[in-house]
Amino acid sequence: MSEMSIRYYGYNKCGTCRKAKKWLDENDIAYEDIAIVDAPPAKEELRTYWQQSGLELKKFFNTSGQSYRELGLKDKLKDMSEDDMLDLLASDGKLIKRPLIVGAGKVTVGFKEDDMAKQWT
Repeated sequence: MSEMSIRYYGYNKCGTCRKAKKWLDENDIAYEDIAIVDAPPAKEELRTYWQQSGLELKKFFNTSGQSYRELGLKDKLKDMSEDDMLDLLASDGKLIKRPLIVGAGKVTVGFKEDDMAKQWT
């Protein structure tokens, strides 16, 4: 990875993503901007991010998204293996909660200013 070791996976039409980007910019944090729908992280990258995050894997799902609802995941996730969940997340960037910001062994999912400040400043 180059100097810019932070990867920001976001979606331009997402208000939360815009807030997170604005926060990163205001705090002079350099990042690589990746369109999560066009270039979602691969399964093994997701596995690493999940393990680094300390979060439940379910927290990586965009539960308010259309894809999540269409697939009926609310009821299916509890019976799915971690492998199957990671396959699903890697297959559709719209299923991943955004923004997903990763780098230097740190991960934030979604945008909460407190979490961002703790992780990235």
